[in-house]
Amino acid sequence: MPELPEVEITARRLDEALKGAEIVSALAPGVKVMRTFDPPLSALEGQRIEKVGRRGKHFVVEVSGGLVLLIHLMSAGRLQLYDRRAGPKDRTSRLLVRVLLGEGGGEGRAPESPDTDGAGRERELRLREFGSKQAAWVKLLRREDLEADEQIAKLGPEAWPQPPSLAEVLGAPRPLHAALRDQHVLAGIGRSWVDEILWQAQLSPFKRSGDLSEQETLVLERSIAETLGGAIDHYEQVVRLPIPDKLPMPLRVHRHEGEPCPRCGTKLEAVHFEDYTIAYCPSCQTGGRTLKDRRMSRLLK
Repeated sequence: MPELPEVEITARRLDEALKGAEIVSALAPGVKVMRTFDPPLSALEGQRIEKVGRRGKHFVVEVSGGLVLLIHLMSAGRLQLYDRRAGPKDRTSRLLVRVLLGEGGGEGRAPESPDTDGAGRERELRLREFGSKQAAWVKLLRREDLEADEQIAKLGPEAWPQPPSLAEVLGAPRPLHAALRDQHVLAGIGRSWVDEILWQAQLSPFKRSGDLSEQETLVLERSIAETLGGAIDHYEQVVRLPIPDKLPMPLRVHRHEGEPCPRCGTKLEAVHFEDYTIAYCPSCQTGGRTLKDRRMSRLLK
C-alpha cells in the first residue's frame, strides 16, 4: 500500500504539473469507486486544479468552485498523469477514474503510454487499480465539508514532518507495530515503513507501547521523523513524472528477511501473518530472540 512518503512525492509531482490546469471532463468507469454523489462528478467540468496535497495516505485535490477530490489508493491503486486520453483497456490494471485536462498547469508532462490509442493530445489524470479487488475510492466534497468527512475526521496527527509526542497519542498499551500503523494514532504510517522505523529505533515490533521508557519514546519519535523524511528526500532525488507504478523504496529491513542486517550483520528474521509480514533484526531489536512464526504458533514472550 502506498504510504505517507509515496503519497507525498506523488502529490508534489502532480501539484507541480497540474496547478492551474482546467478540467475538461471527469468520468468514473469504476462502478464502486465513487463514495459520494452530491455534488456530482460533472461539477468538476470547467473548474481548475488549485492544489494537489495530502492528508495521511489520502490525496486531497483542491479545485476551484470550492470543491475537493479526496482519493485513497488503498493497497493497489495508482494515481498517474498521462499525456494522452485513455484508449483501449489497459489489461494490467482497471481504470477507475479519468480526469481530462485542458490548458494551464505546470510544465510536467508524461510520455506516451502503451495503453493509449493515439487519440488526442490532452493530458489525463487517471486512477487505476491492480489486482482483482476494487478497493480504491474517491469522494467529491465541498471544501467546507472536508474536515467533517469521516475519513479525515478520524485521522490522528500527521506522522511527518513533525511527529507528535508519542506519550500523548499512543493510548492503551499494545504492540508498537500495531499502534504505529493505526491511522487514529498517527496518520500515514503503514506496514512497510513501520518495520523501518522500529529497526532504526532498535525496538521490538512487539514491545508494548506502555512499556516504553522516556528515552525510548524520544528515540522512536526521532526515528519516525528521520525515516519518513529520509524516504521523501530519496524520492525527491529519483522520482520524476511519470510516477512509476512501483516506486524505488529505500527499504533496508522490510521485505529483506533472510538478508544480513545493515547495522550488525545478523540475519534478518520475519513473523508471518495471514496477509502481511513483519521483518526485524533479532540482535538489534529483540535481544537475540527469534520470534515464532504466527502461522505455526504463538509468539515467544
